[in-house]
Amino acid sequence: MTNTEKKYGLGIHTSSPELGLAITDFAEDIRWQTWNLGRDLSTHLHQKLQEFLSPQTWQDLSFIAVAKGPGSFTGTRIGIVTARTLAQQLNIPLFAISTLAAVAWSYKNQDRDLSLQMPAQRNQLFTAIYQLEEMGINPLLEETLMTPEAWEETLKNWQNSYELIKVENGLGESVLSLLELAHLEWQKGKRSHWSTALPFYGQHPIIERGSMAAGRDVTYNVLQRSKHQNN
Repeated sequence: MTNTEKKYGLGIHTSSPELGLAITDFAEDIRWQTWNLGRDLSTHLHQKLQEFLSPQTWQDLSFIAVAKGPGSFTGTRIGIVTARTLAQQLNIPLFAISTLAAVAWSYKNQDRDLSLQMPAQRNQLFTAIYQLEEMGINPLLEETLMTPEAWEETLKNWQNSYELIKVENGLGESVLSLLELAHLEWQKGKRSHWSTALPFYGQHPIIERGSMAAGRDVTYNVLQRSKHQNN
């Protein structure tokens, strides 16, 4: 299969205990599934990926989309490391999409600004405000960490009408929205390199070297087993 014949996008959402995977050719073939894996997400991620991908193969993928957070520290890190390694080995683009943006896109029939808040540690909130557009999502307030008081003040002074969305559990269910946002970027001609995909934990994007190496080794083994099975 040549590069021009690749037509599938793969979405990976691990920013909560609920794993979400999606794959589509953005025409007729579309599949998505979630698993509530809890603390076993890291143990079962690669097996679920391998099983979910079939009957497609890794070589069918045009690009990968991954949730970059905010969300679970460990889950987000695992997803980013896995997606980066896959994109690097397959030499395809990788789009890192905000968890909050993916949730907002699932409300794409709304014509008001969308204000999202999600619980964070130390009694703080992950927050963002978006404007939905036909060809993507416009962040009016980038994802940031706030105290409830600061967020309340922000909304109080917001000049546009908005809908407040309180994000709780079930983040994996937005994996299809995540993939759709990545596809819109793809249609605009963007080809994000895997090295630019970094997790968002609320402050500075970080990838620990030890975790990166461990995730890279496991994902590489999955790709190698897939090649042997296809031969």
